[in-house]
Amino acid sequence: MDYATFEDIVSEDRLRRYLNACNGDKRKALTLYRYNLKASEAMFAVVSGFEVALRNAIDKHLIAALGNDWLRDSVMTDGVFSLPILRKTRDIINGAYIRLTRNTTYSHPKLLAEMEFGIWKYMFSPVQYRQTGRNLLHIFPNKPRSTRERQYNQTSIFNELDKVNSLRNRIAHHEPICFRNGTSILDTSYIETIYNKIITLFDWMGIDSGRYLYGLDHVAQTCEKIKSLT
Repeated sequence: MDYATFEDIVSEDRLRRYLNACNGDKRKALTLYRYNLKASEAMFAVVSGFEVALRNAIDKHLIAALGNDWLRDSVMTDGVFSLPILRKTRDIINGAYIRLTRNTTYSHPKLLAEMEFGIWKYMFSPVQYRQTGRNLLHIFPNKPRSTRERQYNQTSIFNELDKVNSLRNRIAHHEPICFRNGTSILDTSYIETIYNKIITLFDWMGIDSGRYLYGLDHVAQTCEKIKSLT
């Protein structure tokens, strides 16, 4: 497809950064746009795999602590998320529960699958972490011990998950991830930084990410393609 037709579909504004990054070379700009989509696709596969692993690890831990329907029970009267300060979390869970019961399709696995990444991230925010027993860090058995210089507590886990969630949202909203922040300069360091965080979190969970993501992890290859355009 020629540049003008592609621009008409995608929009001049969306393509401007790609064109600027390629010094006005339209063919190169289209190639970069496609490479960015490939990078987004590659990262989304890794993020999705991590999200499933994180969700299931949290679920196993809280089933043992709170019961088989802990997520549904968490928003009931006197449930662990019934505090007024947790209204937003409660509304998300309860809304999904109501939709499932209205369709007579409720089950704990289905309710679990309705939750977005943000729910799992907020399990490590102060109130949710306290309400679920202050021991959810046990799902990271290989996590380093905290030192005076660096803490590896639930706040640090929350912050790492927040960065992963931000990338996930950028991809979901079709925002580019191949540029240095706020510029038109090609830079894969953002992709690589978040990717390395996820691999580290897998390791802390005791999961062999290489085997788990076998055939799905194409992040390094797509980053190299982007770098080849500089």
